Amino acid sequence: MSLKKPKEVPKIPKAREKTIDKLKKAIPKKKKEEIEFNCKIYFHFDSVSKKQKYRFQLETLKIFSALNYKISTQSRKEKNEIDISVLGLTAQNDYLVQAQPATAEIDFEDLFGEYTLNIIKQDGSINSAILDLNIFKKEIEIVKEFLPQKKNNGKFCTFEIDKSMFSFSSEFV
Repeated sequence: MSLKKPKEVPKIPKAREKTIDKLKKAIPKKKKEEIEFNCKIYFHFDSVSKKQKYRFQLETLKIFSALNYKISTQSRKEKNEIDISVLGLTAQNDYLVQAQPATAEIDFEDLFGEYTLNIIKQDGSINSAILDLNIFKKEIEIVKEFLPQKKNNGKFCTFEIDKSMFSFSSEFV
């Protein structure tokens, strides 16, 4: 008995991709609170595009010695809210391996005033900080760190302003 020739190509289901909106609505499982990430915020001058930017550098507190890792993220800016979703770790194809934390660098332009920064993990946990950003005074200030009201939400990220990493173009100096 021969097989029938299919009339149409079968559709393969796509993998579910979690969007930032879905992650915000997700309820995390209850677990022990552990600080996993540190978010450094500083001014960064991009010499290639010749633009002044705000850089949010997310790094793990764990140091990886076997492979060099990068944190894969998804980010968006809406009105006065910045959402950075941590998608996971990806190994880098480097010949030289160093003991270092995994990092991600997210740049934004044209920020001024108060913004709420949300760091969102895959399980739905959210850590937030209210930032006051002022390029003209060359100031970044953390107004408040908080955990949004959510069931089983725990602290996993710290926020800091890293003034040693500030870089400006020659017209700002």
